[in-house]
Amino acid sequence: MASSVTLRKQPVQQRSAKRVEQMLEACAALIDELGYDGVTTTLIAERAGVAVGSLYQFFPDKRAVVQALTKRNLDHFTAEIDRRLDWEHLANWWDGVDEIIDIYVEMYRTVPGFARVRFGDVIDLRFIEDERDNNTVIAEKLAGLIAAKTNMPAQSLFRQITVANEIGDSILALAFRRRLFDEQEMVEEAKRVVRAYLAREL
Repeated sequence: MASSVTLRKQPVQQRSAKRVEQMLEACAALIDELGYDGVTTTLIAERAGVAVGSLYQFFPDKRAVVQALTKRNLDHFTAEIDRRLDWEHLANWWDGVDEIIDIYVEMYRTVPGFARVRFGDVIDLRFIEDERDNNTVIAEKLAGLIAAKTNMPAQSLFRQITVANEIGDSILALAFRRRLFDEQEMVEEAKRVVRAYLAREL
């Protein structure tokens, strides 16, 4: 799977890996404060406490730093789903749907930088990978994860998960991005509508 998230140099030593992590943390904090457009590589380096030349050892530009941050957020999202959900022992399948939405909402509220860039769609609809849009990448990951937990074929889940993801994201946008309605009411609405769609499809 081709990915546009590339580092100039992989941090092989623990000290280098820690330095890259400091850069990502600094980038996330700055995005919260200034937005994507206000962040520069110089500011990231200063906040991380490293020389800007050290940043350029690993990242060619600001976009690459934010791509790495986005990939880390996506990895965190899927890891949390994998950790929290035991599909075989859920009382109802829709509890799994609710939990996935809750994990996303929790990240939106607590993970630095996530509310501003999410999975990169604010910057570029093909931010995660060059060949496919961000939501397709996310839906494929979710379908694969759920298939592994439920023994359902990932290919047959992909369409339903793709549509469910678009539905949920659009409704949550009313709360978090457009702020038209009460946040928690829209979270509950997203759960209700996604459940209703999947109940018909699955």
